[in-house]
Amino acid sequence: MDDNKETEGVIKYKLDFEQAPLPHPALALQLEAWRQRLCALGLIGGNDPARYDGLGFGNLSHRLETGSTNFIISGTQTGHLDKMEPEDYALVTLCDPASNTIRAQGKTAPSSEAMTHAAIYSAAPTAQAVIHVHSPEIWQQAESLGLATTNSNIAYGTTEMAEEFARLISSGFLDSNVISMGGHEDGIVSWGETLDEAGELMLQLASQAGLAERAK
Repeated sequence: MDDNKETEGVIKYKLDFEQAPLPHPALALQLEAWRQRLCALGLIGGNDPARYDGLGFGNLSHRLETGSTNFIISGTQTGHLDKMEPEDYALVTLCDPASNTIRAQGKTAPSSEAMTHAAIYSAAPTAQAVIHVHSPEIWQQAESLGLATTNSNIAYGTTEMAEEFARLISSGFLDSNVISMGGHEDGIVSWGETLDEAGELMLQLASQAGLAERAK
């Protein structure tokens, strides 16, 4: 990988993590069903030397309930797994951008993008699910697809990225619940009032960008 590029999947926040069984395992299974569909398109994955030095990429989350700040999110560096179980997901119970701290529990630490997911839930009260994928096809066509894009100088997994998402969502000028991450190569994020809504948005973009489901 180019020395000037960031290493994919590195956790940049302070993590206060409790090893414990994951609450609400049924919610993790709902996320897993959508994760499988996204993996089939190559939007979530890992163990591919040609992509990000073989590191895992992509994550998704679901708020526990409307108004809650807690959410279930896929674990860090799990993209390569063919099938994830509830123990491969984590519950985020606190996000404090001021101290760059995430508190979570489960058997696997939360995704490096947990701070961004938390920012979306905070800025978009009706959002119940967030999906973050990696797609060079969508990312390179972000402008022609009409996607809002974060500042290219802002790195993934940082409080600055969380603030940028909050700024864009709060602006009221978004044409859709999708944002391209200008400073995070291939990063695309969607969210919706339901998991299906967030997922269908991503599938629609994939189709517009010319992606077809890949053979497993």
